[in-house]
Formats: sequence, structure tokens, C-alpha cells
Amino acid sequence: MPNTPAAPANPVVTTLYEIFLAGEYAAVERLTAESAMAPTTADRVALMAMTGSEIEHFGVLAAQIEGAGRDVAAAVDEHIDVFHRYHRVTDPSTWLEVLVKMYIGDGMSADFFAEMVDRLPVEAHDVFHEVMASTASSDWACDQVRAAVAADPRVAAPLTLWARRLLGEAITHVQWVLAEDPNVTDLLFSGTGSLTDVAGFFDSIAQRHGERMRALGLA
Repeated sequence: MPNTPAAPANPVVTTLYEIFLAGEYAAVERLTAESAMAPTTADRVALMAMTGSEIEHFGVLAAQIEGAGRDVAAAVDEHIDVFHRYHRVTDPSTWLEVLVKMYIGDGMSADFFAEMVDRLPVEAHDVFHEVMASTASSDWACDQVRAAVAADPRVAAPLTLWARRLLGEAITHVQWVLAEDPNVTDLLFSGTGSLTDVAGFFDSIAQRHGERMRALGLA
């Protein structure tokens, strides 16, 4: 099972686990805070399901980090700032913005896994497949947004701008994460490593983002 660590991991892979551990930690913080904006009990129940999934993902990564002899709390402290910065500049002001952020964020995590899986050591595939796969709860968010756009098409334009901002900020902050640890960049882009390859990596994520915008009814 992915949450049962095997042999000691490549230390750079462990650093990547630590980065995503901090991301899961920040996601739980934000989902908890944003639940206050949920208009109904059903919405809050759905958010609880999403939060539970993020906590499970945190546990999977924590097991790997502890198995490598590293400290979980120290890992969060070391890498949390970039995620806090992302959430500060993408603080939603309406419930629909919360929903779009959930769906886009969950999808981008899955996209990132799809782009990087072939670049990772085989022993890391199962772990990242478990912690970065998209969730059924994010489909609920998509359905809510589509229904809101159908009911009032005027909300589409501001939500489209919001979703574009989320993409731009996410790419900027991922670049900051990569810049903080050149070994992680080398791991993900070894053998290709050129600026062209890195640009292609983000272009692919942007293309999938466009598909997700259409699913939301925002394109």
C-alpha cells in the first residue's frame, strides 16, 4: 500500500513528498476556513468529504516522510510559506468563487501528476497517484457552478476571470516551489531539462485547464 513506506526513498523524492505534504496541510486549512461561506448543510457536508480526502492524502505522505527518517512538522514548516502565499492571493470572496477554486485546484493537482508521473522513479508512482488523483467531491463543485451559470449567465464572466487568475497564480507558485529546490527541478526534468521542456510542461497544464473551464460552463 502507498502509505506503508518501503525501502528508504531517493532523498529528492522525499523532498517532493514534503512539498506536497505542506500543500495538503494548507489545503485543509483553507477548506476549513472556506466552509464558513457554505450556504447549506449539504454544502458543508460535501466540504467535509473533501477535507477528509485531503487529510487522508496528508497521512499517506506523512508515512513516507517518517519512513525516510524525516520530521513531518518540520517538513510543513519548511515548505508551507509558498502555499500560504498562493492562498492569500486567491482568497475567494463569494461561494461560487470557492467552488471554482476547489474544482480548478483539484483538477490542477491531477494534471500535475499526469505531467510528472513519467519523470518520477517507479517507487513514487503509487504514492503520487493516491495523493494527486482528482476526487468525486470536486465533481460536485463543478455541478454546482454549472447550475449557477445556467440559472444566471451573468455570473459566467467574473467567474471566468477568476478561474484564469487561479491558473496564473498556480503556475507562478509552482515555479517558485521548483526554484526553491533545484534538485526537485532536476528530478522532474532530468534528461530534458531545457526551458523549452519546462514551458511545455506548463502549456500542457494550461490546455487541461481549458478543458476544465468548458466543464464548468465558463468557456
